[in-house]
Amino acid sequence: MLQTSRFLTTHIEALIFCSSTPIKIEEIRLCLSELLDTEVPNEHIEAGIHELISKYQSEDFAFQVFYTGGGYQMLTKPQYQTIISLQIKQKSKKRLSNAALETLAVIAYKQPISKNEIEQIRGVGCDYAIQKLLEKELIEIKGKSEAIGRPLLYGTSAKLMDYLGINDLKELPTPKDFSSDASEIGNQQ
Repeated sequence: MLQTSRFLTTHIEALIFCSSTPIKIEEIRLCLSELLDTEVPNEHIEAGIHELISKYQSEDFAFQVFYTGGGYQMLTKPQYQTIISLQIKQKSKKRLSNAALETLAVIAYKQPISKNEIEQIRGVGCDYAIQKLLEKELIEIKGKSEAIGRPLLYGTSAKLMDYLGINDLKELPTPKDFSSDASEIGNQQ
C-alpha cells in the first residue's frame, strides 16, 4: 500500500535537500520504490515536487526548489545573489581562468575533440587548462580518436550544465550571436 502524500513529499524533500547535484525524477523514484518495496508512480513524485516548489516560494525561505541540469535542486533565491556573490568572491580559487574558460568553450562547441585540435584552435598549449577542467569535472574523456596515436577525445560533462545553470547545450549562445555583420561600418549607437 502506497504511503501518504505527506510521507512521500517529506522523503522527496530530503532527497532533493541532500543532493549536491540536481536529482532526476527517476533517481527519486528508484529510492522511494526501494524504501517502500513497491513501485511509486512518477505522478506522485511530480505532485510532491510541485508541493515543495509552492512551499518554498514563501518569503520565509531564502532558498527554493529549482529545475536545473535535468533535475531538481534546492538553491538560493535570486534576491540573495549579492550576499552569495560575496561568499563566492572569497573562494576565488574555485574560479576558472581565462585559459580554462576558452578551452571549455572550444570543447563545448566542438566536442568530441582532441587536445591537439583544441591547441590548434586556441594557438597555445592547453595541458593545464584541460587538467583543471577534468579536476572540476566540467569535462570528461569521451573516448579515443581513430587518428594516428589514438588521442583522447574530450567532451562536456553533466556537471557543466549545472555549473552554467542550463539544461541542455543547445541553450548556449550560437557562434553567430558573437559575430558582427560584415557589412557594418563603424560603431552602432
